[in-house]
Amino acid sequence: MDLAEPVATYYRALDEHEYESLQAVLAPGFVQYRPDRTFEDRASFVRFMREDRPRTDTTHALDAVHEDGTETTVRGRVLADDGEVLVRFVDVFELADGEITALRTYTN
Repeated sequence: MDLAEPVATYYRALDEHEYESLQAVLAPGFVQYRPDRTFEDRASFVRFMREDRPRTDTTHALDAVHEDGTETTVRGRVLADDGEVLVRFVDVFELADGEITALRTYTN
């Protein structure tokens, strides 16, 4: 499954706790919309992922990818270390100039 490099880096950085890499792939004006909150900038999103996310013992299993110009949609699952599915998600990434500018996350 081929992913645009910024999107591949995004998931790898989250799964491997590489927060400098995560910050580098997000545009300065990055925003994330998700069911429980909105992150209005790159710094608050990276800080949350590094310091406040409820579980860090997770990986992202990607099931489907659709790329359409400046948008990439990924359907997948967040898995615990033991393989248990914690949440199913769809991430819709907006990209510009090799960076992620916005992310809309839908969960089930």
